[in-house]
Amino acid sequence: MSNSQTQNSKENMQSNNERIDFENLEIAFKDKSNAQLRQANMLFKVMNNAGMVKVGKHMVNLAFSIHFPIKGIIRNTIYKHFVGGVSIEDCSKTIENLAKRNVGIILDYAMEGEESEELFDATCAEIIRTIEFAHQNKNNVPFSAFKITGIGRFVLLAKKSDEAELSDEETEELERVYNRVDSIFRKGHELGVPVLIDAEHSWIQPYIDKLVLEMMEKYNKEKAIVQNTYQMYRHDSCDRIKEHLKHATDKGVLFGLKIVRGAYMEIERTRAELLGYNSPIHPNKPATDKDFDNVIRHLIQQIDKVNLMVATHNEESTQLLVSKFSKFNLPVNHPNIYFSQLYGMSDHITFNLAAKGFNVVKYVPYGEVKTMMPYLFRRAEENSSMRGQTSRELQFIKQEIKRRRNVKLDIS
Repeated sequence: MSNSQTQNSKENMQSNNERIDFENLEIAFKDKSNAQLRQANMLFKVMNNAGMVKVGKHMVNLAFSIHFPIKGIIRNTIYKHFVGGVSIEDCSKTIENLAKRNVGIILDYAMEGEESEELFDATCAEIIRTIEFAHQNKNNVPFSAFKITGIGRFVLLAKKSDEAELSDEETEELERVYNRVDSIFRKGHELGVPVLIDAEHSWIQPYIDKLVLEMMEKYNKEKAIVQNTYQMYRHDSCDRIKEHLKHATDKGVLFGLKIVRGAYMEIERTRAELLGYNSPIHPNKPATDKDFDNVIRHLIQQIDKVNLMVATHNEESTQLLVSKFSKFNLPVNHPNIYFSQLYGMSDHITFNLAAKGFNVVKYVPYGEVKTMMPYLFRRAEENSSMRGQTSRELQFIKQEIKRRRNVKLDIS
């Protein structure tokens, strides 16, 4: 047994009394009708098949390119399952339903990959609207979030990250990106709403990291308004987090972050192979899991200096963090610690944590169907490559359907 496995085993043995029962499906699926469960069952069956996901992505792209009327089909299936709605107002029912279960949300306007300055300005204005909405609904919407690729060109961000020389025109364009980012965090600071910036591909992340650290110096003196995201499948993430925490501490500001396992694994590996450089991604999942859990162990000991969001669908990583609350005598609703899952996934984790009083949020993106397709494709591809997790989602859905049949529960 490896050292990390031994450590996990000891932690699990020590905290058996504190472990959350994630198999309490009555709590997990309390708000799901029988019809919704059947639809989720069908959806996860499809996503469990990598071949079907690959063909489906191709067919959807083709349908959009020839203007085939496919939006209705998407809206009533995968979109409805993973997306809050078309607009902020359209998410109100989702927000209300989650609030009843003591679960907050992170609102994220899912615009990305555009090229137009007009669209970038419009997206920036919409992100600021999400911050204003969060301010008006603080108890239910404690965070806002955005992607920098929604307010700036990917190619420009890559060029700056590579420290290539920019033309005068590109320099002016980058200044507009900077000003948009600054206006978003400034609004968060003004209204007291923490704002998460999403992680991106490794070759544009250096500029994002540099920019975020600068914004932390400006806006994180009293509260962790500016919060970065770290993808733990990158083998340099542990070192980056430690370096950025030291930077924030040295500057006398709070360090805000969200840790995730990562969303661009296949793209990262393919690009590294094509361009002939070492892949920035861990060689396997256990290595990612080890770094993810080690960051939890490291940061929980410095929680007075850190605002930590652990975004995971992994039950063992969740149980690990849960065990640290009693070890370090922390209240379960400690304001510096949040758990997070994606809307439409891992309800057995979300609602069982919330039932025990922990701070939990669902990441709820919103936007038009076509705008949401990159996000939805990532969800489908992640699920098809994470067979264990998807199979577990399917297993729980099937168990709940069976349980309801056995007790003759009529939830239409």
